[in-house]
Amino acid sequence: MRALCVVLLAWVAWPAMAQEMDHAMHGMAMGPMQGGQAPADARDGDVSDGVAPSSMHDMAMMDMDDTAPVGNLLIDRLESFAGQGSHGQSWEADGWYGNATDKLGFRSEGERDGGRPRDGDAELFWRHAIAPFWDAQVGARSDLGDGPSRHWAAFGVQGLAPYWFELEATGYVGDGGRSAARLRADYELLFTQRLILQPELEVNAYGKADPRRRLGRGIARIDAGLRLRYEITRRIAPYVGVAWEHLGGGTAVMARDDGRRITDRRWVAGVRVWF
Repeated sequence: MRALCVVLLAWVAWPAMAQEMDHAMHGMAMGPMQGGQAPADARDGDVSDGVAPSSMHDMAMMDMDDTAPVGNLLIDRLESFAGQGSHGQSWEADGWYGNATDKLGFRSEGERDGGRPRDGDAELFWRHAIAPFWDAQVGARSDLGDGPSRHWAAFGVQGLAPYWFELEATGYVGDGGRSAARLRADYELLFTQRLILQPELEVNAYGKADPRRRLGRGIARIDAGLRLRYEITRRIAPYVGVAWEHLGGGTAVMARDDGRRITDRRWVAGVRVWF
């Protein structure tokens, strides 16, 4: 009975209470809850950390139709190295010309020691898009450096994997029943918009020994590196870093016989440029 009385009193008094609350709300000075001017020192409005925006030419290239051909050349590595077993220079370049679907690609990497190329290769590919961020590629490769030149038919895929890993897997078939494979992976870790750490890994394997080029069967060479670059602009960036070279299988046996190191750590310094 008491609870019923309380409910009836609340029901009778509610209209008056609601009216009083409405008058009180209108009488309050309501200030803006959000928006308005932020303090001058709230944060730096330059979210690009001072990196200049793309040029008008670059923006025009982005606005072009996907079928319009464009070109790009990236010299990812142009460096000098000082190792425990050798001193010299090395390079790595990748370029292409075409559209979003089909491109003519060029790639070369290698090193020189004693004023002449010691080991390297040059590749020419036709690349065709098979999925967003992924291309299939087919072409040819020629080996440079010590020993006789070898020529290969090449086929594989390259692209951007989840979490922004750049991957490339390529198979090769040469004369005399030779075969080879290469797997590459690298990543870019941004400390700032300009300071970038780039770890990378490359594995080369051969299906048949090639004593004249001092290569054994199996995994012949594993290269790993950490390079820290500072982008003065998007197109030019000096860097320093450290790299490791490890020889395996029959290649390691031949290197040991030749008096070469099986594992070599190198300090590197160079510049990264793209056009």
